[in-house]
Amino acid sequence: MTEVELDAPPVGATNVEELVKTYLTIRNERERIQAEWEATDREFKNELSMIEQSLMVVCNESNAKSIRTDAGTVFRRLNERYTVADGDLFRKFVMENEVPELFEARIAQSRFKEFIAERTDEGLPPGVNVMREFAVVVRKPS
Repeated sequence: MTEVELDAPPVGATNVEELVKTYLTIRNERERIQAEWEATDREFKNELSMIEQSLMVVCNESNAKSIRTDAGTVFRRLNERYTVADGDLFRKFVMENEVPELFEARIAQSRFKEFIAERTDEGLPPGVNVMREFAVVVRKPS
């Protein structure tokens, strides 16, 4: 783990310039470390993918669902993922078959924000809550 030397002001310090400088130093160091980690992780993921492909070839050639070794066991598993090819057809199917549980309930944040902005006098639709909180944003000088 890398140590960053900071002259960190005490919590509650009132010198805003020092707080901003310290904040940016920490953020920049986090970004540097994260970029290094992501590069290393990409290499690891590539290596793992190549090994997985080799193991899949072995499983396919031997028609094995699993292979046990002293080092560990390899399993061949079928992953399935479903996507919607035609949204209108799928919505119609869901309604006709009364299976709304096939949908995930979440709001498209940016679209909903635009929707609400156009209807400020109507308030929120039934069943929708809003959570608002302030956040501090620090930018480096331009």
